[in-house]
Amino acid sequence: MTSKDCGAHHSHSSSCNRKIMRRVISPIIIILFLIFLVIFFGWAILQPSKPRFILQDATVINFNVSGNPPKFLTSNFQITLSSRNPNDKIEIYYDRLDVYASYGNQLITSPTAMPTTYQGHKEVFWSPYVGGNSVPVAPSNAVNLEQVHSLGAIKLMLHLDGTVRWKVGTFITGKYHLHVRCPAFINFCNCSAGVKQQQDETSCLLSLGFNSFLAYVLYWAFFILLSVLVGVVISV
Repeated sequence: MTSKDCGAHHSHSSSCNRKIMRRVISPIIIILFLIFLVIFFGWAILQPSKPRFILQDATVINFNVSGNPPKFLTSNFQITLSSRNPNDKIEIYYDRLDVYASYGNQLITSPTAMPTTYQGHKEVFWSPYVGGNSVPVAPSNAVNLEQVHSLGAIKLMLHLDGTVRWKVGTFITGKYHLHVRCPAFINFCNCSAGVKQQQDETSCLLSLGFNSFLAYVLYWAFFILLSVLVGVVISV
């Protein structure tokens, strides 16, 4: 076999390999592109938005710092939280919800479990009791709590922590973490029915895994599709 024949054989083999590669990769590209389009248009049509949580009010029944030096907090108060689902085509299952309060980045109540809740397209309300008996707190926080209580006002952070699932038609997603933070400014007064807070509605801050999950899927679908396309261009 001459060098010319070898060159021709090599050229034919290379051409065959390219044809085989195109036949194998083309369906993969089409499938990935269709997956990307389905996810993209699904996102565009559904336009998922986070539910909006609002702290409606809170009634403080008991609030007492004890110990010498102060290091324990006994408290009991009732809060009213609401959630509005802005999505017309998405429903929500709240599978696990715990509510508690913090002060100075420290938990100052025991977590209170709330019932499993289904939310369609209407607003839902919760009115749990939150508190704890002789909950240990850092000495500096205990002193501050005692001082602000005597001054008549205190700012706490109420937390709602749990997991949610999303329902689109008959499809129900897996569980995603949900964390809600609601700042609460409490004014104390000496009332026969308890120490009460009359506060305007407060919007809460929400951290949710749903939007980040969809963004993650879109990102990797686009990345894989782009990588395959670049590989095909280089090989050809």
